Amino acid sequence: MQKQHRIERVLPDSIASELQIEPGDRLVAINGEPIEDVFDYQFLVQDSYIEVLIEKSDGEQWLLEVDKEPDEDLGLVFESGLMDEYRSCRNKCVFCFIDQMPPGMRPTLYFKDDDSRLSFLQGNYVTLTNLSEKDVERICRYHLSPINISFQAMNPALRCKMLNNRFAGEALKKVDALMEAGIRMNGQIVLCKGLNDGEELSYSIRELKKYLPNLESVSVVPVGLTKYREGLYPLKPFDARDAAEVIDLIEGFQRECMESHGTHFVHASDEWYILAGRSLPEAGRYDGYLQLENGVGMLRLLLDEFAEALAEAGQKGLLGPVPAPVKLSLATGRLAFPYLEQMARTVQEACPGRSIRVYAIENRFFGEQITVSGLLTGQDLREQLTGQDLGERLLLPENMLRSGEDVFLDDLRVAELEKALQVPISIVKSSGHELLNAFLQS
Repeated sequence: MQKQHRIERVLPDSIASELQIEPGDRLVAINGEPIEDVFDYQFLVQDSYIEVLIEKSDGEQWLLEVDKEPDEDLGLVFESGLMDEYRSCRNKCVFCFIDQMPPGMRPTLYFKDDDSRLSFLQGNYVTLTNLSEKDVERICRYHLSPINISFQAMNPALRCKMLNNRFAGEALKKVDALMEAGIRMNGQIVLCKGLNDGEELSYSIRELKKYLPNLESVSVVPVGLTKYREGLYPLKPFDARDAAEVIDLIEGFQRECMESHGTHFVHASDEWYILAGRSLPEAGRYDGYLQLENGVGMLRLLLDEFAEALAEAGQKGLLGPVPAPVKLSLATGRLAFPYLEQMARTVQEACPGRSIRVYAIENRFFGEQITVSGLLTGQDLREQLTGQDLGERLLLPENMLRSGEDVFLDDLRVAELEKALQVPISIVKSSGHELLNAFLQS
């Protein structure tokens, strides 16, 4: 049976609106071609002349001829942005964060996606084990780039062990097909102590270098370990010495790649530098921040943006003593705490009378090994900030909340936290300019 796609909304003043397509109608085909998912749809609507088959809610079918500008959208919004069911992960990775989640959280947090289509739409990383030959062919035919790949290890046997999937090693061959088709890629290695580090990491990076320049970057991030690991593979956290060895190895490859390809290629996430007690690399070492979502260069970018914003504020005369004392507070994870505290101190020195107290929140919900602010819960904030001097306003980074909403990971709402702490809360976007603006507001 041919797949149909229910239309949820028609954008006003769009082509679809002019054609009297309505919510509840179904898209059947374009140019006689069935639509499997959003990529078929986006590819087929690019032409300046198309024929669109619509089934109305009463079952009547309309064949609509459309003349339009190339790449002009029809203005249809479907029930699912993917126009298909999401593909769940078939692996049982030894480092999977979702397997380390406590019970009782909202169902969406337990869904393991491994859908290559989300790699293009949302930047998700995929293992390739869910990618069929047909999927590879469609990616190459539509030239969908970039695709983000979780490599973990280039040793096929080790990759099978880490992903608990006997096909995981064979799946690496799909990278060759993507390479041959000129598909751009980014890679990720979740490093697990005693498994894919040391010589295995060196081997993986050497193998991945062969895919330059199509493989534009590779991030190396430490495994996240929560306190909910009973019955799971016995992974151990990295220490400062381990982190220093990882950095030295990666920086050695960076020098090689700069000489041979003019790019640093492989990057250590911010956690490694903090754990090793080393200074963050300068901005130029991040190759345009291709791996920000993996925590690679996030702190360097924040620091540089903040310094730039501070200089601009000084030129505009926005710094200096405040007419009346102002007290603010900010809460963050332990990872970013030293940097945010230093930025707050800089503002206090530039603006006498303005007090900014920064609080490092320990992640008691997931365990102390989890130090990023994006995995802090509302209840940890509430418990550790109750009774503290929070001043006139509490600042919280935007990444603590569900995207586009005012809800923390544990479903506590910002308004509920405000009520519990008896202080107004301001959510700050992840940029140095926005942080300075928040610090300077009265």
